[in-house]
Amino acid sequence: MCGLCGIVTFDGEPVEPAVVAAMTETLRHRGPDDAGTYVEGGVGLGHRRLSIIDLSAAGHQPMISADGHRVLVFNGEIYNYRELRAELEGLGVRFRTASDTEVLLEGLGVWGLDVVPKLRGMFAFAEYDRRVGRVRLVRDRFGIKPCYYQWDGRALVFGSEIKALLASGRVPRAVDPRGLQEFMWFGNTIGTATCFQGVTKVPPGAWLEATAGGMAVHRYWSPDAVPPTTPSWPEAVEETRERLREAVLAHLVADVPVGVFLSGGIDSSAITAIARKAVGPGLRTYAVGFDDRTHADETGKARRVAEHFGTEHQEIRVSGTGSRDVLPRLVRAHDEPFGDAADIPLFLLAEQLIGVTKVVLQGDGGDEMFAGYRRYRILSAARRWRALGGMLGPALGLVDRSERVHRAVRFLRAVGARDMGTRMALLLTTEVEAEPPTDLLAASGQGSTPRVDPFAEYREAARRSVGRDPVSRMLAADAAILLPHTFLEKVDKATMAHGLEVRVPFLDPILATFAIGLPASFKVGPGGGKRVLKAALRGLVPDWVLDAPKTGFGVPYDEWLRGPLTGYWREVVLDPSSKRSGLLDHSRLERWMGEHLARKRNRGFPLWKALQVALWEREYLHAT
Repeated sequence: MCGLCGIVTFDGEPVEPAVVAAMTETLRHRGPDDAGTYVEGGVGLGHRRLSIIDLSAAGHQPMISADGHRVLVFNGEIYNYRELRAELEGLGVRFRTASDTEVLLEGLGVWGLDVVPKLRGMFAFAEYDRRVGRVRLVRDRFGIKPCYYQWDGRALVFGSEIKALLASGRVPRAVDPRGLQEFMWFGNTIGTATCFQGVTKVPPGAWLEATAGGMAVHRYWSPDAVPPTTPSWPEAVEETRERLREAVLAHLVADVPVGVFLSGGIDSSAITAIARKAVGPGLRTYAVGFDDRTHADETGKARRVAEHFGTEHQEIRVSGTGSRDVLPRLVRAHDEPFGDAADIPLFLLAEQLIGVTKVVLQGDGGDEMFAGYRRYRILSAARRWRALGGMLGPALGLVDRSERVHRAVRFLRAVGARDMGTRMALLLTTEVEAEPPTDLLAASGQGSTPRVDPFAEYREAARRSVGRDPVSRMLAADAAILLPHTFLEKVDKATMAHGLEVRVPFLDPILATFAIGLPASFKVGPGGGKRVLKAALRGLVPDWVLDAPKTGFGVPYDEWLRGPLTGYWREVVLDPSSKRSGLLDHSRLERWMGEHLARKRNRGFPLWKALQVALWEREYLHAT
């Protein structure tokens, strides 16, 4: 696991070694073990290394192919690199190192981009071909590993984090109004845009190619393109069990110890069960909880699971007061405003593990692969909910708008939406079009861009999956939108800020492809979600875990904003410099905060997002 960056010019302008070194240095936290650069004419590549596989100096990057034609910088892990290495050796390839990086590099030489579907892992990499003057950026199927770029028609600037692009001196600190509007709706950008003008994400499951003739982006994989399968129920249960076991074992491949983030839920408990059997009693598990006792705390469940499997368990606790010091650091980690407050405990937990472990497994992806969220059950009975909404909706609109009534109206409006894309988006976000969160942006925050269609990405996802049942369409949309832009972004930035690699076995391509193809009825039923996964885990994971009601991992920022963070919010959001910049509508924000403090309306999410924008302004737009 590492950080990569680079500049490739196509107009004859040479790249300065000092610039590449400065870009690389911004990624030190991602790879504290080693650093390297490659500069030749109009090409500059940088790399920071976190040594996980082949800890020797032979794994140093940038890595040049044996024939000298290609240069590679790689962020990620290829779990099946030993099998690919054996296949390549059978074709006559001779290796100089024991690293997965060289396997990828030589695989590209033999198979070209046909090597990408063979990769079982998480990755973002850049390959420069010296013979033809071509650079390619490639990102894994689900976007577990990030990759950002700017293309101006003459040069490609790229990196694992936006801060590397800013350090190139070629990327201005200018606001992208579209990205900012998307953030205000969802708490993060959900497409290829970012909050920085001109900075774009390489899409998950895609590769970018740039030459003197131009630049193009191509998709090689998408969850909605996975064909449906029709195994019998017993076959599906058995194959789910075996493929999950294989995925966890594959994700344990490392030359350093591997631990597990344990919440006590089904997904992390399943990973713990399989990993404990493979690793033995020395397996380490980690959990996090909150000092706010009014909020759900999962540490008790996690402790019970750890005791059941006999792991070495560690807990940390998070407070609202302590979050004040962490928020600016998180903005620097993400480089953008980011609204999912669950990055706070993750960031703090990762910080606690510096010097303790370099690699942990986590349960992200289990809900999106096997339908763990309540909205999947709602969609499976959408016709009944729409009928209820038709009867109750007008009446609810006439009663006093208490918080409970607001939630009911929002829910009925979501299930009653006429097009599938709007329905999916409204089931995801707490925001509504009647009082859009973009109202908190001042005119300059909207820029010259017209108000975006906040549900455009979901409408496009719905269009791509026409012909499938509503649950399968929502699962495909979540895998393409929610996972990479919210959950995987959170995991990567909050943990790699401390040089901690997080692996997600439920997104193993073999397991995930199988799960996506299963019928919706195997995932959602009268008893709830994850039907086939729960059946596969019987006897492996205790029934008291499998049969427990699902509890989301929420962060009590609503109450923090009414208590320990009230003054901090006012200090940051209403700061005179923030008012002068004109990104936020401060009069509306003051009114919404008043309503929140008086408990007239729960304005927690938009107020939290406004705080992230103000912190981002302070850290990036006002920086010199």
